Amino acid sequence: MEVNCEGCAGCCLDWRPLGGDDLDADGDGAVDGDAADGDADSGGADAIHPHDRRGRYRPLDDTYNLAPLSGDEVRAFLAAGEAGALTPRLYRTSEGPSTTVGGVDVAAVGDRPAFLVGLRKVPKPVAPFGTDPAWLPTCVFLDPATLQCRIHGGDRYPDTCATYPGDNLALAAETECERVERAHGGERLVDDAVPDDADPRLGPAAVGARVFVHPEPERIEDAVERIAAGEPTRADRAEFLAVAAASSPGTLAVNDDRYEQARERALDADSWIDAAVAEWGERAGEPGESAPAPATCEAVEEARGAPDTPGWNDTE
Repeated sequence: MEVNCEGCAGCCLDWRPLGGDDLDADGDGAVDGDAADGDADSGGADAIHPHDRRGRYRPLDDTYNLAPLSGDEVRAFLAAGEAGALTPRLYRTSEGPSTTVGGVDVAAVGDRPAFLVGLRKVPKPVAPFGTDPAWLPTCVFLDPATLQCRIHGGDRYPDTCATYPGDNLALAAETECERVERAHGGERLVDDAVPDDADPRLGPAAVGARVFVHPEPERIEDAVERIAAGEPTRADRAEFLAVAAASSPGTLAVNDDRYEQARERALDADSWIDAAVAEWGERAGEPGESAPAPATCEAVEEARGAPDTPGWNDTE
């Protein structure tokens, strides 16, 4: 894909509070985890895809532009001690398989709740599209000053991010690049040809690989309630990450030994991300409110060991 990302990062942050664009009835945009049409008899997984929340599957959370990860990617982040970068997502559904967990009806594969794992968004002071700095929910790996990804092109750079916005184009869904163009001008989507590696639908083969199922719903009743309220705890996230890391592609199996090891890693993780997320949360104002200079990230992120970004001249 050829896109003009400099000064943008529209796909890496929730820029809705800045206004300037017509939003859909949900107050959300065209690129976030939701549904494509599929055969309900396949267990529901074929109807979930990561780039459109206008369908029968609605996320419990309000995270915009979730970047879903594969099981291999979840394991890589856990091995790097970066569990703090990850969060689970469950769905409500208006049709198809579902189950009730903690008083919340969620999409399911059989009688097991289905979920994705993606990159967290946290409040940061950013100034995309030439706007004044504002507090906006932003990917944990986005450098507020350069508006570049700190892991771009690295071993843990997610496939979802690397292929964006190819999946949207494959579904004939509007891209975030086009939304930014319409709202703030400029040319962002330079090439609108569908790339060969676009793979937007999470079908039955994705079970255990990108769509995960929890084997013991009663174990996550309180966690699901907190996720629905937007208040998951570290332990809640660790539970789902461990199940994802211990899942086997193409099956509903979860390896107990791998689960225990992954959960311990998630609970023990202590990277620059954990401390930075905590400080941003303490400093943050309301979404869209004026914020300090994005260079504030030097003290919050870089000083704690966050990787540098290469600069735009080096990536053109």
